[in-house]
Amino acid sequence: MAERRIGSPEAKNRTALLDAAEQLMLDEGYAAVTSRRVASKAGLKAQLVHYYFRDMDELFLALFQRRAEEGLAQQQKLLESPRPLHALWEFSIDNTSATFTMEMAALSNHRKALQAEVVRYSELFRIAQLDAVTTILERNKVSPDACPPAKLVVLMTALGRILGLEQNMKFSLAHQETLEWFERYLDKLEPPGGQRPARRKRAT
Repeated sequence: MAERRIGSPEAKNRTALLDAAEQLMLDEGYAAVTSRRVASKAGLKAQLVHYYFRDMDELFLALFQRRAEEGLAQQQKLLESPRPLHALWEFSIDNTSATFTMEMAALSNHRKALQAEVVRYSELFRIAQLDAVTTILERNKVSPDACPPAKLVVLMTALGRILGLEQNMKFSLAHQETLEWFERYLDKLEPPGGQRPARRKRAT
């Protein structure tokens, strides 16, 4: 039996379906992402979902891989900025990225192929962060005993995710104090000397 044709990855309709799936996930959570709702939001016929993706697992994988590749490229640019620690911190607390990551992590508990990709890309992000942060702290003459690079990277990631989770719940008690404290800490590790990236607005 001939294998069913799958639409080109570069096709406009395929991109529209991925955009619709991502927006549904951000607005309503991963459970809202069904083939019928994705097609409806994209303004396309439902059968087109399965023309471009064999099943929903393949759609979720493509959605995650697209955002992860964009994130890796963006992170690399930030790590080359005048104040990379501050830029990485701003990247970590971006609410949209945190929401997407947490939804994908929750979904991956039910879809093992997706879980493997989440872990693989998480390792790629973490390795790049560790390499860059180690170099930055050495350049700024910060002792690894005073600030171990691995602990700083994990702390940034963890804070970004918990703050994002609570923001999505419309809960922000002690957030501002925490943000100000951590940014003062980063100022000690990475004193002013370049232009600090503009602060992103957090969702309320």
